[in-house]
Amino acid sequence: MAKKLGPLDIYRYLPKTNCRECGEKTCMAFASQLIERDVKLEDCPQLMKPDFAEKFHHLKEMLAPGVKEVTIGTGDAIVKIGGEEVIFRHELKYFNQTALALGVHDELEADALLKRVRYVNDFKFKRIGEELTLDLIAIRSVSGDPERFAQCASKVSAETGKPLVLCSYDPKVLEAALKVVGGKRPLIYAATKDTWKEVGKLARKYRCPVVAFADDMSELKSVASALRSMGIEDIVLDPGSNVKNLSSVLGKFVLARRAAILKDDKDLGFPLLGIPAATSAENGLEKTLKEVMIAATMMDKYADLLVLHTQEIWALLPLITLRQNLYTDPRKPVAVDPGLRSIGKPTKSSPVLLTTNFALTYYTVVSDLESAGIACYLLVIDTDGLGVQASIAGGQLDASKVKDAIKRVRLGEKVKHRKIVIPGYSARISGDLELQSGWKALVGPMDSSGIKEFIEKKWSS
Repeated sequence: MAKKLGPLDIYRYLPKTNCRECGEKTCMAFASQLIERDVKLEDCPQLMKPDFAEKFHHLKEMLAPGVKEVTIGTGDAIVKIGGEEVIFRHELKYFNQTALALGVHDELEADALLKRVRYVNDFKFKRIGEELTLDLIAIRSVSGDPERFAQCASKVSAETGKPLVLCSYDPKVLEAALKVVGGKRPLIYAATKDTWKEVGKLARKYRCPVVAFADDMSELKSVASALRSMGIEDIVLDPGSNVKNLSSVLGKFVLARRAAILKDDKDLGFPLLGIPAATSAENGLEKTLKEVMIAATMMDKYADLLVLHTQEIWALLPLITLRQNLYTDPRKPVAVDPGLRSIGKPTKSSPVLLTTNFALTYYTVVSDLESAGIACYLLVIDTDGLGVQASIAGGQLDASKVKDAIKRVRLGEKVKHRKIVIPGYSARISGDLELQSGWKALVGPMDSSGIKEFIEKKWSS
């Protein structure tokens, strides 16, 4: 989708019956939702009829993202990369998060190999209600021995359900592993100017996505074009990751993404792969620090898949946090459902606290309450996903809304007292809240980390 589409561009190819079978009130509304990618063409029953086959095909091409979406793996373990259609996320949003793969190789001792695989399996970190994980395991052939590489791939596959990346420049080595794990649709790395035909045949035979590699952009386009000429469309591009010349690497990433989205270049319209530790000569802490900094920079500049070496938690946490932030929808705040929550096992005498439904605020407050061991009720107000200060300033959090929420959740039946702790930044609504609701408003701390001390000093049932 090289040009920015408007609803009218889509509407002209729709049935224009306003039948509502798609769930939208009008065909124009359906067109708008298609652009936002909130619905699919298949959601319109009229478009699925034979009479609309040509228009359906035309719409499919019009709506195809500039960067093709590529799926790695099978079943519930699939990872999707690419599928992007904007250069800057504020133009729409980014859709498929940068996938993170941890590297292993076929000369690792069995215990060390399984330890790294299990590390990926078990890696989970919860932040703002989302479970953040590592996504794939990249198996590299160091030995150059097809049989040894196949055995390594078999061991890894037996130990994990994560999708795999098979890494070798030798088609014979790749084929040996594909005979063992090809049914799991691994990503094949890599087809080059010398091996594109052999590797392309493997990709077709095993129906696997394949990486096109070249550190020259013209050569990369040629390799991708050659693969496409074989009927292969699930391609990932590696323009080289020479971290000694990072500016050149990033320049190639940007060039490829701009060509795909702004110029509709079909040969460069594929996800991008980066290997931030590829040629780093440093050791230990310095090497890990450089790897994570380069990985973060690559992620900022359109990398769809990163192959990492480090498994240091202090290095991975910033990366997965950055990824979560980049791939949130900038058009709307991240929010949780409003309502009444029980923290611990509250009783009729337990405190009642108030917060907004902005996800970052909510999960921070909940975490502080749980860490402090405070059994209480938490009343979550619908502020359109805004934090306390913004919602107080904008009127999304006021006494009337809190009064209505107290009544709606029947808070008076849950506790025998009539006191509620409100955030320090909402102090200005305390008087009005008391007048409207009949509940005493205790102005709590500015930061939820101070709730424990506040409750100990100020609360008495």
